[in-house]
Amino acid sequence: QVQLVESGGGLVQAGGSLRLSCAASERTFRNYNMGWFRQVPGKERAFVAVISGSGGSTRYTDSVKGRFTISRDNAKNTVRLQMNRLKPEDTAVYYCVAANYEMGYEMADYPYWGQGTQVTVSS
Repeated sequence: QVQLVESGGGLVQAGGSLRLSCAASERTFRNYNMGWFRQVPGKERAFVAVISGSGGSTRYTDSVKGRFTISRDNAKNTVRLQMNRLKPEDTAVYYCVAANYEMGYEMADYPYWGQGTQVTVSS
């Protein structure tokens, strides 16, 4: 069972930056593809980004390409999401996710989820 703990959320003005971190309990961390989803009230959780176990492959949803960067440190069992040029529409609860095999875009592709961290972007 992989346990994921997010940190780094908060309140920021539009155009600013935040960096989210996710610490994983799993000692075979490098065997997991790691990602981020986000959820706004009244909507389903939506894919944001994913990175392969080796860190050599990444995918992003179109709305964050060029602004967000996902990275990982396998020595520290940590995945990060650097968010730049933030917009009010990026406001959401952000969830760290993990999967052994998938680098998918759907919630069902990820069996392991963190508790979430709130990101609020003011206009």
